[in-house]
Amino acid sequence: MITSSRITTARKRRGLTLAELSTRVEVSVQSLSNYERGRTEPTPETLARLAAALDFPESFFFQPDLESIPLDAVSFRARSKLAAGPRDAALWSSRLALELHGWIEDRFRLPAHDIPTLGRPDPETAAEMLRARWGLGTAPISNMVHLLEARGVRVFSLPPEYADVDAFAMWRDGTPFVFLNTLKTPERGRFDAAHELGHLVLHGEDRSLAGPQAEQEANAFASAFLMPRRSVLEHMPKAPLVQQIIQGKRIWKVAALALTYRLHDLGMLSDWHYRRTCIELGKLGYRKSEPSGMAGRERSQLLDKVFTAMKSKGVTLQHVASELHVSPEELSSWVFGLIVTARKGNPGTSTARSDLAASEGRPRLSLVQ
Repeated sequence: MITSSRITTARKRRGLTLAELSTRVEVSVQSLSNYERGRTEPTPETLARLAAALDFPESFFFQPDLESIPLDAVSFRARSKLAAGPRDAALWSSRLALELHGWIEDRFRLPAHDIPTLGRPDPETAAEMLRARWGLGTAPISNMVHLLEARGVRVFSLPPEYADVDAFAMWRDGTPFVFLNTLKTPERGRFDAAHELGHLVLHGEDRSLAGPQAEQEANAFASAFLMPRRSVLEHMPKAPLVQQIIQGKRIWKVAALALTYRLHDLGMLSDWHYRRTCIELGKLGYRKSEPSGMAGRERSQLLDKVFTAMKSKGVTLQHVASELHVSPEELSSWVFGLIVTARKGNPGTSTARSDLAASEGRPRLSLVQ
């Protein structure tokens, strides 16, 4: 029997309205609505057209119901400017990625999270407290994604077709998750990761992650966490020139404008100097990109280790996708586009579970920050 909500899940994942899907599959809007509400079931021929239009295997629609993620449990950046279609598509993509997370947890022992509850300090203090707890001192952070994963945060990528969705974080059954856009510059991706860490630390599981104040607090946390006050004061002169800022941003692997904002926040740039610097950086192209920036964006080491272990056991991306009842392309969109070399075999077999979970138990993944 078809699970009616899975049709809704697939449609929203593709960012389609009922009317748009109706045109693609040549079925009335009313019929589609009835399918999604469980009032009637599509015929086998109609289901085949739905599966093709939504790019999900037919088996996907026969799996158990997927509980939706409440919108107020998610910290979308620039939420007020985000259209409902891309937002819902990203949200349902993340819900499907949670199925992959469950698949991985069944086979590997993942790091327990170390995201503390710090009370309600201001963002600057919270950033300093977390750095002290994690033994980071004031040193620049070499890789934000690796740091998050080493501290038990599960990091996945967002589908590239929805570039307007920057990043978001959430708690799910006591586990922290961060989802990142892979189309932004590496520097801005690092800031997004720190911003979402700010939500997890400052707002926890019992406070709303949404709203203008929450966004401002997460931005302030990210700025202080990536560019500690003492480190900036030690490395940057007061009232630096634009070229000094461009050189300095490489120390902390941040965007030139992010460092400029931090300098102004610390009183090292006057209001006038700050405005002039932003204008000059804009003329040099730093508003839309990051000239002479980092060579590549940060990726997940946890997923890389998982896929390497799977490959060593003969488990292909096709195997995993088949067990999750999605396409390999869909699966790839959650994992930073990591490629697993395919090997011939029947993707419908249970090799993935038997090889990784049977004789040796769940192997522990060793992560470095």
